[in-house]
Amino acid sequence: MAAPTALQLAQELIRLRSINPPGEEQACAELTGKLLSDAGYRVTYHQYADGRLNLVAELSGTGDEKPLCFTGHLDTVPLGAAPWSRDPFAADIVGDRLYGRGSSDMKSGVAAMVRAAIDLAKTSARPQAGLVLVLTVGEETGCDGARALTGIAGALPKAGALVVGEPTGNQPLIGHKGALWLRASFKGVTAHGSMPEQGDNAVYKAARGVLRLSEHAFDAPRHHHLGGPSLNVGTFNGGLNVNSVPDRAEIQLDVRTIPGQSNETITRELGALLGDGAEISRIVDVGAVASSPQNQWISEVFDLCERLTGNRIDPKGAPFFTDASVLVPAMDNMPALILGPGETVMAHKTDEYCLVSKIEAAVELYAEIGRRWMGI
Repeated sequence: MAAPTALQLAQELIRLRSINPPGEEQACAELTGKLLSDAGYRVTYHQYADGRLNLVAELSGTGDEKPLCFTGHLDTVPLGAAPWSRDPFAADIVGDRLYGRGSSDMKSGVAAMVRAAIDLAKTSARPQAGLVLVLTVGEETGCDGARALTGIAGALPKAGALVVGEPTGNQPLIGHKGALWLRASFKGVTAHGSMPEQGDNAVYKAARGVLRLSEHAFDAPRHHHLGGPSLNVGTFNGGLNVNSVPDRAEIQLDVRTIPGQSNETITRELGALLGDGAEISRIVDVGAVASSPQNQWISEVFDLCERLTGNRIDPKGAPFFTDASVLVPAMDNMPALILGPGETVMAHKTDEYCLVSKIEAAVELYAEIGRRWMGI
């Protein structure tokens, strides 16, 4: 039986629920893995948890050149509280729009990569360089699947370049900021609300720390393409009832970093501002990624995209983080681009959709990038 088109595969993937948590990406991994195996790829599954599989598929080249790597994640975010006007798992097509959870972020990108990889394997020419696909679980909760792969000896081959199929509307991006999400807890001593002097108010401790954070600026020069780092206090919780002194408070921080910053140093820096009583733990810890626009491969892909679109494309970074933060250092610090058919502004939204025309264009784009790298 003929392999499905990228659009058909995207529909099949959308219909397979892989909301994270809990993830349950196994069916998506097995579907794509069977297609790639049938096309001649050596497919290896790595279990992350029950019902959750990472996938690495490899097509070898005849030369010494490192392979090109395509990567995407198989999980999606939850549906959200707002009602959808269309079934989020029906993968309906209306005009040029494919609707469904994960349509833009990023099952259409995965589908286009898999379809391009199948087409590249069909060529009669023998590739000089190979191609690797890394399809992961748990990206939405902090690159969990990619990080797990780095802990398995031999699971990830070295690669010469990386394409991340996250939603960019088929516009190449040279990187993204890092994300450091911290939880800071404060302890106090409870007492009756009419006798606050008998207690130790944890909310006051947290509030004083938050006020210091509000005046803080990182001593880091702005990155030319990614801008400057940022800090946001996302949550503040404390106390159980109005007439008691709260003995616990907690805040959560969202720090977005740029290349050159150390997450270890930032954690110590913010800990000092919050005070000695703050107990800090990390929720998400992924580094920034930024490739040089002057890199030959990066420049060639930009030229290719400009010819296909007819528009000049200036180097920019993504507002979100990706598995590149884990895979780039793990696979030999290769240049990386974020490039996918989904719409950036549709990621995580109610009534999420991807343009059908961009899925088809992404297949051609990935295939041409692959042909040039592989020498076919």
